[in-house]
Amino acid sequence: MKKQIINYETLIKISKYISQSRDPEEVVLMTVEGVTNALGVKGCALFLINRKAHEFEAAGSFGLSDEYLNKGPLSVMKSIALSMNDGPVGIYDVNDDPRIQYPEAARKEGIASILSVPIFAQSKVFGVMRVYTAEPWDFTLNDVNFVQALAQIAGMTIEMSRLYQGQKEAIDTLKQMRKSKN
Repeated sequence: MKKQIINYETLIKISKYISQSRDPEEVVLMTVEGVTNALGVKGCALFLINRKAHEFEAAGSFGLSDEYLNKGPLSVMKSIALSMNDGPVGIYDVNDDPRIQYPEAARKEGIASILSVPIFAQSKVFGVMRVYTAEPWDFTLNDVNFVQALAQIAGMTIEMSRLYQGQKEAIDTLKQMRKSKN
């Protein structure tokens, strides 16, 4: 029961913090660190889809090495692709699962299990959040719901931050145009 209380406290803390942030990078970093600490796992990463390359690009991570994060391109179609269409995917053993694109890199990093959840904005998947454990882990429904909730809050906040930044740039451009007329 204590774990569940910690998750609710973390959910409240992170959602409060990221709702006040207008910096997408800050939102991502706070989210992945919060998930890692709340679940007591090895690490967490948030990936956004590069639609031109059909690859995931790391937006932020906590607890994972640069070597692991830069192991090679993460194909949207090969790297736990089911989490894009079918929702959360939990992988108990990365050593024995064909959905893992880089199993050797995962072993070298000390990763045993992975939970991958999609991130939606306006009914479209635009990224995934992945949780990595050092020991084999049967992800519970509470674990999945907690990660999904934070992934969705982070996704909405990232989208709002992007819109805010775009609006701010448009206003600044209009101000510059007005100044140049005077």
